[in-house]
Amino acid sequence: MFKEALELGGLAVVTGAASGVGKVAALRFAQRGLGVVLADLPGPRLDATVEEVRSVASEGATVIGVPTDVSDEAQVNALADKAFAAGEVAVLMNNAGIEIPSSSWGEMENWKKLLSVNLFGVIYGVHAFLPRMVEANRPAVVINTGSKQGITTPPGNPAYNTTKAGVKVISEQLSHELREAHAPISVHLFVPGFTHTGINMAQYPEKPADAWTSEQTVDYFLERMTEGDFYVLCPDNAVDSKIDNLRVSWAAGDIIGNRPALSRWHPDYAEQFISYQKAGKIS
Repeated sequence: MFKEALELGGLAVVTGAASGVGKVAALRFAQRGLGVVLADLPGPRLDATVEEVRSVASEGATVIGVPTDVSDEAQVNALADKAFAAGEVAVLMNNAGIEIPSSSWGEMENWKKLLSVNLFGVIYGVHAFLPRMVEANRPAVVINTGSKQGITTPPGNPAYNTTKAGVKVISEQLSHELREAHAPISVHLFVPGFTHTGINMAQYPEKPADAWTSEQTVDYFLERMTEGDFYVLCPDNAVDSKIDNLRVSWAAGDIIGNRPALSRWHPDYAEQFISYQKAGKIS
């Protein structure tokens, strides 16, 4: 549906647009002829990104910044009102996200922050935009930014993993419901690999060798979305698509084989997983 949306034109709305993959996506949409509505927290970073996107946009294209905290439902609704007042929405990219520490029975305030931004930010976006996008009955796409941590759910940050698992589920349900409603709107789950962005720059001031740039990640996603893929798990310089598939398959095998939860990291299954990955075959 992305090709059709581009041909018809309109606006791309991107949350978390002032940095990282959101910024690159906004630039790419402008370069492909769409107007862009950039949503992020207020400040000079958003203002500068709006000017950068304007510099690559088509002459006369709408490019506006809308300061928005996606954890606030009223602000997301206001974002939708401003976007639809500016034109038809061809792309909705629910991308804003944060990552802060959590544990299963600690850091309750961090749990609340992560859920409010990473999960409810997407839910608010869907509720604010989709009724009018469906009513418009024009080709469009919805992109929700997930994470591999929401699919294989590795140990280390349960709150973040929970939010991204929720983004996967809402994306799947939305795709199904739009299909059942015969709406000309496709949904895509954007799952970056190890990408050097603002979310990890404090830990990695310089791009690690294993990481992709935001440009590589977004360009890979756009290529796969153009081909119609729903699940787009982006590789990086350390993990290719074959390894991703093996890890996802192993995670599903925990349920099918009644293994302990997260058996990939369980000492009794460590050697078995290593052998499984080396064999390179999905059972």
